[in-house]
Amino acid sequence: MIRGSDIATTLRAAGCVFAEDEARLLLDAANHPDELNRMVDQRVRGLPLEHIVGWADFCGKRMVVGPSVFVPRRRTEFLVRQAAMIARPGAVVVDLCCGSGALGAALSDLLGCCELHAADIDPAAVRCARRNVEPRGGNVHQGDLFAALPHELLGKVNVMLANAPYVPTESIGMMPPEARLHEPLAALDGGADGLAVQRRVAEGAAAWLAPGGSLLVETSETQASATERIIAGAGLRASVVSDKELDATVVLGWNRGAGEPSAFRPESHLLSGLS
Repeated sequence: MIRGSDIATTLRAAGCVFAEDEARLLLDAANHPDELNRMVDQRVRGLPLEHIVGWADFCGKRMVVGPSVFVPRRRTEFLVRQAAMIARPGAVVVDLCCGSGALGAALSDLLGCCELHAADIDPAAVRCARRNVEPRGGNVHQGDLFAALPHELLGKVNVMLANAPYVPTESIGMMPPEARLHEPLAALDGGADGLAVQRRVAEGAAAWLAPGGSLLVETSETQASATERIIAGAGLRASVVSDKELDATVVLGWNRGAGEPSAFRPESHLLSGLS
C-alpha cells in the first residue's frame, strides 16, 4: 500500500510547499496504484496539480481544468465576489479571456441565475470552459476578445469579467515553472508593459456594456494606477479595489447611464478614489 506520508515526502523533496495537502488530493484522485505512481511522477516533473487531478478549487467549487489550460488563481476569487456584489440575478454576464470558464461559472453560481457567455481565443480553453459553463446554461465562444461574442449582446452586457494576461513579457521567465512551462503563453503574456490586452478590452468594453454596466479587470498592485487610467480613458468611470490578504487587485469600470451600481456609491466601503 502506498502511504500518503511517503508521497508527501517525495513531493516535498521536489519542492512542493503544500506536500501533505497535495498527497491527499492525489490519493483521492487515483483509481489504481499505477495511476497514483504516474500522477506523483507528473507532479515531481512540475506539472500543475490541477492539470493532473483535472480540477481546481475555485470559489468553493470544483472547476474542470484541462492540460495546457490556465489554472484559475485563488486571488481571482476576489474579482468574482466583487462582481457578485454588483450584479443582479438574471444579469447578462460575459467572461472574456475565460480560460477554463471558472470565473463566469462561479459568478453564475453566486447569482443563482444569469445569461452567461464566455469567450477565449484558445481552442483548448474553449473545450475546457464548455465543461464548466454549459452545465450552468451558459454559452462558450471561440475568438479574439469581442470578435467572439454574438452581435446581439452589443449594449446589453451588465457585467463583464476580464482576467486578461497582465504579466510583462520580460517577466515571464521569472514565473514559476509550472505556469510558464505548462500554461499557454497567450494567457500569461500581457506585452511589453503587461497592459496590452487590457487596453484592447477597455477600448471595446463601452460599446458592449449596458447603461450602468460594469467591467471588472484583474491587475497587479503595481499596475493598478495604469490600468485605472486605461479604463477611465476609454470613457468608463474607474476605481481600484484590493484585498491584501489575497494579494488581489481589481479595477472596476462603470458605463455611465441609467442607474448606478451600489458598489460605486460614495458611501460604499468597498471602493475609493473614483476617477
